[in-house]
Amino acid sequence: MRLLLTLVGLAIIFALPTFAQQKETADSQIDEQVTKKIDEAFNNGDAAALATLFTQDAVWVTPQGPVVGREAIQQRFAGMFQQGHYSNHLNKDDQGSPHMIGTAGNEVWRTGEWSSTLQGKSGGPIQLKGYWGAVNVREGETWKIRMLIFNVTPPPAGETK
Repeated sequence: MRLLLTLVGLAIIFALPTFAQQKETADSQIDEQVTKKIDEAFNNGDAAALATLFTQDAVWVTPQGPVVGREAIQQRFAGMFQQGHYSNHLNKDDQGSPHMIGTAGNEVWRTGEWSSTLQGKSGGPIQLKGYWGAVNVREGETWKIRMLIFNVTPPPAGETK
């Protein structure tokens, strides 16, 4: 029994650094391949560039309901960009980058905070912010978004948008 517990303990000790390194590598790659590109494409109003960051079968859960598939996601972004211009779009967590909460080989679950400024056609600017959760998957050497969920946080009481 002692030998078994020792072997299990050793396996855990050797697996933890590998898991931590895997998370760091995935986090760095996703930040470069997805997160920064989302901010860039949002600020440029580029619906096509945003859509390429999603898998073909992706689901984007918005406060208005789910949008399914890359083509539908691109159309939704295009509609948003026709309503106004977004700037200063930023994805982050308290430490300044998204927070990874798990990994399973080629899948990573992440959470974070976002903010953006919307200059609408009939008024603005409006400061927007909220939280998001995502499942990223690796397709070959590229990370994509399989599912993205976000909300828009109302301003604190007494403050206007």
